[in-house]
Amino acid sequence: MTVSDTRSDEELRRWLLDTAEQYGAAVVQVDGVEADGTGDPGAAPFAFTVGAWRRAGVPEAVVIGLPPEVAQAVLNTYVARAGAGERFRPGESYDGFLEGCPVTFERVAAQFYPEYFGHAFLVYRTGQFAAVQILVSAPDGSWPWQEDAPGGFARWQPVLTDSGAPESWVPGVDGP
Repeated sequence: MTVSDTRSDEELRRWLLDTAEQYGAAVVQVDGVEADGTGDPGAAPFAFTVGAWRRAGVPEAVVIGLPPEVAQAVLNTYVARAGAGERFRPGESYDGFLEGCPVTFERVAAQFYPEYFGHAFLVYRTGQFAAVQILVSAPDGSWPWQEDAPGGFARWQPVLTDSGAPESWVPGVDGP
């Protein structure tokens, strides 16, 4: 589903719940520009899950800066693995999401919930749900917060913490 969907809030809520029931979570895609044409045309697209917390007790997840079909695949992999009992610890590297590009996880600061999990509030009306960001390395193995990361990588994949940097681990010490 994309945010340009024209269904009513109740229809969207029903779709989110039904899809989560069937697949473990719904995935919502957001491009860099708002449906009304406003926003930053250079903003990174993102996608997030809705229903994983409700169905499996695992955090909702967001991935930023990937093409829609890749973001969908990454989030589907997360939902399948988490739904099967795998737990993902912030700051640890995980393979099997994108070939040749490990991922890591970070907790999302609550201030980013409205912007990056907007439709989730149709299901979690009080905003009480856990959320993680899936951070993807560049093909060369660098991460957005590293000085040797490709140009623009940090802007295209911001870290959704209060500081804008990893907070659940120390990069290069006990995390990537």
